[in-house]
Amino acid sequence: MDAIVSTFSKDKDEENQNATSARPTRKEAEAAVRTLIRWTGDNPDREGLLETPQRVVNAYREMFSGYDMDPHEVLGRTFEEVAGYDDIVLVRDIGFHSHCEHHMVPIIGKAHVAYLPDGRVLGLSKIARVVDIFAQRLQTQESITAQIANTIDEALSPRGVAVMIEAEHMCMAMRGIRKQGSTTLTTTFTGAFRDDPQEQTRFISMVRGR
Repeated sequence: MDAIVSTFSKDKDEENQNATSARPTRKEAEAAVRTLIRWTGDNPDREGLLETPQRVVNAYREMFSGYDMDPHEVLGRTFEEVAGYDDIVLVRDIGFHSHCEHHMVPIIGKAHVAYLPDGRVLGLSKIARVVDIFAQRLQTQESITAQIANTIDEALSPRGVAVMIEAEHMCMAMRGIRKQGSTTLTTTFTGAFRDDPQEQTRFISMVRGR
């Protein structure tokens, strides 16, 4: 299931939100960080931690900015002057940082995104922006992979979309079994990439052909 999206309010407006608002105020968020610091066993009033709640809230606003952006809006503009080009368009090695929705620790990886045009193409930077929009939310790797593919498929109506994500999950590296360096690979294919094994093979060969 896709994450529920709401938007950040301006700082000056947050203080006026009432208790029934879907998103807490900045003051409430900073108080929650202070509570977590105390729960770890440390003192939020010691010098090194005095400004930590403010810094954490600022960092969260940046790291989870994907909730404020609409990927369909980002992909709204397409180009038709492509001189008849209809072969694979691949953007490879798109680095991203996300956060596991189960433990709220980082997921660090790369996305490889391709599509087969059907008369229209996207600006290449738009593909990277869509990766960031979905990555900058609480996520699972499986969801990010499907969301990127489905959004491009809906916005562009290409003959097919292929997405591969390789990532390391800090919930495995920092806690639990603590296996550093292990990576998870996920793929989603639509259209011709899903129906034609040769197109899947060509995509994977292009991704791996460094």
